[in-house]
Amino acid sequence: MSVEATTSGPIIERLEHHLKIEEYSSSATGQRIASARHFLSYLQEHHVGVDAVEPAHVQEYLEHKLRINRKRHGGKPTDMSGWRWDHTRGIHLLLRVVKGKWPPTSEATGPQEQARWEMCDTDGQWLADARGLASKTIQNRRAEALRFLESLAGAKHVSQITVADLDKHMTSRAPQLKRVTRQHVVTDLRSFLRYLHAQGQITNDLSCALMSTRRYAFEGIPSALRAEHVDVVLKATQKDCTTKGLRDYAILMLLSTYGLRAGEVTGLRLDDLDWRQDRLHIRHSKTGCESFLPLLAPAGEAILTYLQKARPATKNREVFLRVRAPFKSLRSGTSLYHMVEHRLQEAGITLRRKHGPHAFRHALAVSLLHAAVPMKSIGDVLGHRSTASTAVYLKLATSELRTIGLDVPLEVRS
Repeated sequence: MSVEATTSGPIIERLEHHLKIEEYSSSATGQRIASARHFLSYLQEHHVGVDAVEPAHVQEYLEHKLRINRKRHGGKPTDMSGWRWDHTRGIHLLLRVVKGKWPPTSEATGPQEQARWEMCDTDGQWLADARGLASKTIQNRRAEALRFLESLAGAKHVSQITVADLDKHMTSRAPQLKRVTRQHVVTDLRSFLRYLHAQGQITNDLSCALMSTRRYAFEGIPSALRAEHVDVVLKATQKDCTTKGLRDYAILMLLSTYGLRAGEVTGLRLDDLDWRQDRLHIRHSKTGCESFLPLLAPAGEAILTYLQKARPATKNREVFLRVRAPFKSLRSGTSLYHMVEHRLQEAGITLRRKHGPHAFRHALAVSLLHAAVPMKSIGDVLGHRSTASTAVYLKLATSELRTIGLDVPLEVRS
């Protein structure tokens, strides 16, 4: 037996066991095992242990394989991203099995960086305890605070922050951002500066020194699908009887029937489906509130069909899972954006702007407005804390707005 087989054999066995547990198909298993073997051979030739592998080693291996490809075929692969994926998916899986986590996450490497992380963590805890903000909002504010602290020159202590530091940071950030996003950045930094001042970390409250971009109430128009578009995409998706089609149809039914946020759909668990009382338990991702909605027959039947015919047998409790191994839950609400765009295109719906899962939420709000449902009831369905959040959708009720429009004065028309 060769030295290579002796060294890599147990590692390959661990990988094969993992693939079997995660229910990978035989073809997918063979592809990933082959990629892993080639990478292990490369590591042994360069005297690098698997435990010592860094992202740079993977990149060097890809460059090595690319040189071989050029010699054999006279140039780069036509589909470079596909070529890269074919070579790295087995490698990344191998490294996750061996190292427990891959790719490695950035961690604080020094006392100064560690202090920044701890400060942002403490700020996040304060936002949760004192302000009661949603976890997603806290996550965004923590990230912006950490980004600002990292932009400070040298070993500057937080107590030495000046207006010039804020100006420098915003000058570097602003050109990359849209106007709305710039306002969010200012809001996040103001929150962090108020926290520092409240904790005595800085002498003066510098939050008032940050100038935000001008925005007007209700200036934006939410992206919404027309009712006929919703019907078309649902009918087109319902015809797809594949595993993916059954899953996507159930998701689209939830989006269109209840106007759920994308994260509320991906976070839905089997325990949230109360079949006996025909109820749906929703944890609103943005507000942190919970509500129980009636499990209507069309949506319930779509979910039940998916559970019986398409959902993989797994210990995961999330309702919607990946259609390919590993059969894990959808990572986050953002994973639904591509699916929605794809289903709209398949249905032959061409729109000027991109439309994600929220377009179904907006479409439901408009349909309820057309049906003369009270604003408070619409807000309860959508999980809003105040009617001000629901009032945004009044701009989309164009037919109702026309009835109260004022006539243009004669002198203006002439």
